[in-house]
Amino acid sequence: MPTANPSRRREVWALSLPIIGGMTSQNILNLVDMAMVGTLGSAALAAVGLASFINFMAMALVTGLSASVQAIAARRIGEGRPGEAAVPLNGGLILAVLIGLPISLTLILIAPWLFAQLNPDPAVAAEGVPYLRMRLISVVALGMNFCFRGYWSAVKLTRLYMSNLIWMHSLNILLNYCLIFGKLGLPAMGTMGAGLGTTLSLFIGTATYFWLARRHAGEGGFLQRRPTRPEFMSLLRLGLPNALQQLLFAAGFVVLFWIVGQIGTPQLAIANVLVNITLVTVLPGMGFGLAAATLCGQALGRKQVEDAQRWAWDVFRQAVKLLAPLAALMLLLPDLILGAFVREPALIELGRLPLQLVGGTVLVDALGLILMNALLGVGAAKQVMLIAVGLQWLLFLPLAWLLGPKLGLGLNAVWLAMLAYRGLQTGWFVHLWRQGRWATIKL
Repeated sequence: MPTANPSRRREVWALSLPIIGGMTSQNILNLVDMAMVGTLGSAALAAVGLASFINFMAMALVTGLSASVQAIAARRIGEGRPGEAAVPLNGGLILAVLIGLPISLTLILIAPWLFAQLNPDPAVAAEGVPYLRMRLISVVALGMNFCFRGYWSAVKLTRLYMSNLIWMHSLNILLNYCLIFGKLGLPAMGTMGAGLGTTLSLFIGTATYFWLARRHAGEGGFLQRRPTRPEFMSLLRLGLPNALQQLLFAAGFVVLFWIVGQIGTPQLAIANVLVNITLVTVLPGMGFGLAAATLCGQALGRKQVEDAQRWAWDVFRQAVKLLAPLAALMLLLPDLILGAFVREPALIELGRLPLQLVGGTVLVDALGLILMNALLGVGAAKQVMLIAVGLQWLLFLPLAWLLGPKLGLGLNAVWLAMLAYRGLQTGWFVHLWRQGRWATIKL
């Protein structure tokens, strides 16, 4: 495979860096939130971790719309039809309301029951239910945010995504600090305050996206034409497999947290820390993946199949330059990294080897994320869903339960099983991409 020329490298970075910057700000927000909540004790930390993945599961059916908006908008740009590029965005915003509102209301009502089923510790439920209910209020807003992300990525205006996300997350950190600890005259609400701060920032960010779209997406048809029935069906045909994948992926993490909770509350607390630290590498990998989705989708719209296939590999080569140093830090300085989020030496001891295992597999997982998003960008959502969901639910989760609670091998064995499944998933995506059958998909 030939090395990417300078112009292709510049295009990868021009598209990727704003996405990565925005996603990094999201991860910084998660880490700052976790550090603030961590001062409230291990029960609060475990509760927020479990509630976050229940919330992630609730949002999956609306965040999955992002991939379909991006794939269709990128294809329209590649086909030379930019005046129709915002029509899938219009449809995605409508679907975010129609799908997200009933999900939000239902889960707010059953939140106490969910916690009772997933964790036996009453202290965890007492901290987690108020936090979860506050987060669930923002399901529709988050779905709209993801639709905008898909559109900005497709039309190569990722700087707008980055700038709004940084503004939104900066506001979130300020609101969470004030509402958790009772600063600037606001009440000290603990974990509930963390959830409320996040929800308020999401609604403000959504309003900002609408303002930006009125300025930058009007020529693409923003809020000017509702999608036709066939266009809605295309959104659903691409979005529902991705949404189902996101839903089951999130549900899988809820099950994983339940499995780890059976090992012990300290293990559940450090698992929350490990997942959020892992996002330091996963989110940049996703950022490069979204760039690959746009570049591959536009090339396929131009009917340049070989160019579409090459873009994915060019993107991965650039990703290595950013992710290899992060992997080295996890391998060489795990105690220093973990010590920024937990104060108890026993928790650092529990998390040391799992974090080093993550560091050792960062590049393999990044390749999988890039190819997964490239496949989504060319319309292969169904194949991606079957592979990702099948490996997670039929291989990893049964193995995690067997190694962890059943055989008593602890957190290290569970994390090793997770990384093995992710490596197998990457290998499968490499095979699909090289096959090239995705080139015949019509959008």
